[in-house]
Amino acid sequence: MDTKGIDQLLSQLSATSALAAGKSAPVAEGNAADFAGMLKDAVEGVNAAQQGADKLAQAFQLGQPDANIQDVMVSLQKANLSFQTMVQVRNKLVTAYQDIMNMQV
Repeated sequence: MDTKGIDQLLSQLSATSALAAGKSAPVAEGNAADFAGMLKDAVEGVNAAQQGADKLAQAFQLGQPDANIQDVMVSLQKANLSFQTMVQVRNKLVTAYQDIMNMQV
C-alpha cells in the first residue's frame, strides 16, 4: 500500500486541527492537492490491499503451489493494518468535523 496519500491526509488533518484550535499552521507545498481525490485514492489502496489478501488466501485454500502460508499471513496483516489506519483517519475526520461544527461564529 502506498502510504504517501495517507501521510498527506494526516498532514492536512493536523493543519486543519491547528487552524481549528486557533493556531497558525504551516502551509506545505503538497496541500494544493485535491482532498477528496486523495481520500478516494487512500480508500482504493485499502480496498486493493484487502482484495489482494483475499485472492492470496483463496489461492492457498485451493492448494495452488505459488501460495504459501507466510505470504498469506503477511498480506492479511498488511490489509488489516491498512484498514485499521483508515478507520483511525475516519475517526479523526469525524472529530475535526464535529469540532468545526461546534465552533461559535
